[in-house]
Amino acid sequence: MVKFMIYLERLKALKERYGTTQETISNMLNISRGRYSHYEIEDDLMPLKYLNEICNYYHVSLDYIFNFTEKKQYKGLKKEINLSKNRLKEWRKSSKLTLIELSDKIKTSKSMLSMYEKGTILIPTQVLYNLCKKYKISADYLLGRIDKNITFDKNGDK
Repeated sequence: MVKFMIYLERLKALKERYGTTQETISNMLNISRGRYSHYEIEDDLMPLKYLNEICNYYHVSLDYIFNFTEKKQYKGLKKEINLSKNRLKEWRKSSKLTLIELSDKIKTSKSMLSMYEKGTILIPTQVLYNLCKKYKISADYLLGRIDKNITFDKNGDK
């Protein structure tokens, strides 16, 4: 089985630091402990809505969970993902990328990318991670959890 290494290390460290159990987190997410176990060890990728709830539980940003920054919290970090902010489209246009160019670069279809941009559906964790890592942009910003765009260099945040 392939490990994605998106959030595995940070979740493990937070769980140890806070003495949290899989049962505690799975109960909070209202899923089985077995299902959560597969998410936690990245046998299966955790849906973004669950990852967001875990970030809220531990009071950390998605960027921290994704290992883009050592900063655990941002000032004004919101708890909810705001699909109506439409920052993905705003960012794509400011980066002078067409829908087709970006969909090719992040390996998703043009129609799916369009739905992510319109807020029709939530972007999958893997697609968001790849996008943010490739372009060194904040997942929290794209999802409307923070209002200021933060970019990252190869060593973390700027």
